[in-house]
This record gives sequence, structure tokens and C-alpha cells, in this order.
Amino acid sequence: MGRRSAPEVNAGSMADIAFLLLIFFLVTTTIETDSGINRKLPPMEEIIDPPIIKERNIFTVVVNKNNQILVEEKLMDLRNLRSEAVAFLDNGGGLADEACDYCQGSRDRSSSDNPDKAIISLKNDRETDYKVYISVQNELVAAYNELRNREFIRLYPQENMDYVQADRKYTDPRTDKKVKAKLKEKLGVIKLMFPMKLSEAEPNKTS
Repeated sequence: MGRRSAPEVNAGSMADIAFLLLIFFLVTTTIETDSGINRKLPPMEEIIDPPIIKERNIFTVVVNKNNQILVEEKLMDLRNLRSEAVAFLDNGGGLADEACDYCQGSRDRSSSDNPDKAIISLKNDRETDYKVYISVQNELVAAYNELRNREFIRLYPQENMDYVQADRKYTDPRTDKKVKAKLKEKLGVIKLMFPMKLSEAEPNKTS
């Protein structure tokens, strides 16, 4: 007696059924729209004019398309940039309320009044090499850290570390919470003494 063949299932219309189901779900599914968060906006306030910044409190650094560094419109070598920035930030040329009692600079009246007023403006050209731009930026940040290190060691000699080391210890997740709390306060004091006001302007478009 021969084996009976199993009946075959006609799957020819499965694609049509799947397509119809897809259309059904697309038509019947409701998509929620984001209605936003209910918030009452504050009343419109009068626009206050930005404070006037004295020219002597701005230290301009420009990196042109030829990767040359111009400080106050004068060519300067990268190795001299940090010391010039330190001299500017630590100048302490202000009088009366703008005086700086911890600054150790030359107190030149034609340079910055105090570290809180001092602003470093960095600008580059669109054709400036990225490596050069980063090197300039690193030197300017290092100028701030040099002054912060000096004041941290002066104010907290018992810590046996400088500002950069203390900041690294504070950000280390392995550091004890109590130690972090103490370091946070001390780091905050130093940041107020030499706040990092490094302004990066839009790069120039080379014609």
C-alpha cells in the first residue's frame, strides 16, 4: 500500500493578507502628539545694556591662516604665550574697589585691573591648523592653572598639592566624600580669585 501524500497548504495569498493587515494597523493606530509642558513664562523684562568692558581688560589672541600667533596685534612665539597671559591676568593694575591685593604683577595701569575683569579673547581663521589652535588654547588654560597653583599652595600648604592635583583628586570617583567636600570649597575659593574668562570668537572667513 503506497504512502498518502500530505496535503499542501496554499500560501500564495499570504503576502496579500500581510499587506492588508499592515494597512489595517496603520489606519487604526492612533499616534499621540506631544502637547508640551505647561509652564507660565516670566513677564518680559527690560533689556539691560551689557557692561562696558575696558580695552585694557581684554587680551586678544589671534591665530591666522598661516598659523601665526598675534597677541595684541603683534607676532608672538607659542613658547612665550603662557608667560604673557600670566602677566596680563596677574597684573593687578586696578585702583580702589578694583584693586587686587593678591596679584603679584607689575600693576601697569595700561593692562588689566584685576583677574575678575581680565578677559582673554581667542580667535582663529577657518584655515588655521587644528593642532596649532589646540596648542594655543592649551597654553592659555595653562596660564590660568599656573596662577591657580600658586594661590592654592599659598593658601593651603597643608594639602601638599597644587590646584591641578587637587582638582584631579576631587574629580576622582575613588576619593572619599568628606575629602571631596573639603576640596570643593577650597577649589571654589581659587576659582573666584582667578576665574577662567576665556572667550572664543567665531573664526574668520578667509577670502
